[in-house]
Amino acid sequence: MNTRPPVVVLPPASDGGRQVTIHGKPAGTAYSLFDVLDLVHRADLPTEDRAVDDPALIEWRGGGPYDWNEADSPDTAGG
Repeated sequence: MNTRPPVVVLPPASDGGRQVTIHGKPAGTAYSLFDVLDLVHRADLPTEDRAVDDPALIEWRGGGPYDWNEADSPDTAGG
């Protein structure tokens, strides 16, 4: 079964914000892990501490939950 997680966090932008989609729709811009958890909570999805590491819930693109600067992003580092 190939199901996508409901939450996708895109790579950091130049301002450090990361666009978040939930169920394929824009949910907002997160500037910290707490912002992501807030958006997840507003969507009535689980927000336990372990939720940020749950690949069935959140797909992190261009860095994980602790990458918030564009320069930290593996997709943008070095170029």
